[in-house]
Amino acid sequence: MAARQNIRFCTSRDGTRIAIASIGTGPPLVRAAHWLSHVEYDLESPVWRPWLTQMSRDHCYIRYDQRGCGLSDRQVEDLSLDAWVGDLEAVVDSLGLRRFPLFGMSQGGAVAIAYAARHPERVTHLIFAGAYARGSLRRGGTEVDRLEAETLVNLIRVGWGRSHPAFRQVFPYRFIPRGTPEQLRWWGDLEQVSAGAEVAARTLQAFQRVDVSNLAGSLSVPTLVLHSRGDIAVPFDEGRRLAALIPNARFVPLESDNHVLLDSEPAWPVFLSEVRAFLRPSAGQHVDDVAEKVALTPAEREVLLLLTQGLDNRAIAARLGKSEKTVRNQFSTIFSKLGVRTRAEAIVMSGRQRDEI
Repeated sequence: MAARQNIRFCTSRDGTRIAIASIGTGPPLVRAAHWLSHVEYDLESPVWRPWLTQMSRDHCYIRYDQRGCGLSDRQVEDLSLDAWVGDLEAVVDSLGLRRFPLFGMSQGGAVAIAYAARHPERVTHLIFAGAYARGSLRRGGTEVDRLEAETLVNLIRVGWGRSHPAFRQVFPYRFIPRGTPEQLRWWGDLEQVSAGAEVAARTLQAFQRVDVSNLAGSLSVPTLVLHSRGDIAVPFDEGRRLAALIPNARFVPLESDNHVLLDSEPAWPVFLSEVRAFLRPSAGQHVDDVAEKVALTPAEREVLLLLTQGLDNRAIAARLGKSEKTVRNQFSTIFSKLGVRTRAEAIVMSGRQRDEI
């Protein structure tokens, strides 16, 4: 069972109220919003509950409902990429986050890419699951592909939230085709509580026309891309293409047919292991956090990093081309800024200091 979550609200630049949920403790991990969410309802979900439990194990996991969805304002006019990025900016700023890893699932991947391109100094890592850079109408597909995209939008307008199984089963089977009857039923129920039919249709229509390929190619953030081989909601090739667009991105194929992984399938522990290894902070990242917090100079940061690597004053001096006296003096200043007395205390602080909410 996931821990208790905190819900708060912020206001985007156009006055739209956005619902934010945080769960767990530790350094922040922010999930860009995607279509079809309800931060309160998700807590009891047989699909999302395992995600909340595991993603908040080592982090304060932060989610928010997209405009038009869940606890956020339902009646909105602007459903555009710029508005979605503005909502993410409002969430991050309202929480006072300076640097954080950003997680983009499905449509949230395009939002995460656009945010990271606009604020590269804020994002430490990018993680994508079932994500894409270009929507279904920007992939150069066939006339049948275009017709399928338009049909999905019209199905929402005609049958969203209806009790008739002919309509209720379409989207659950696109997102979790290997789900249990309980999971599929819950996903169908989510349609009724997450958003109204018109806003849901307009949102999907807008995402179908998104293309952030050029922005993805400009990123220089450490990136992990994971994608299910049998994903029918977002084709596997789109995940592979996204990884190829982002310089030095790591791509991990997942042996699953589900767009949203379920905790009962073999791909789930693979996903968790990859994400945790990717987010495991390095000594350099820890030192960067400390240096920013206590205003170390670049030279002092370099000395502290070598200390955490086990070098003594003589070795540090030789590595940096300085005298031992200069290094000793720098350590005196560093210890004063850190509020510690010994090298051991400085090493401990450099290994534990984190940005938290």
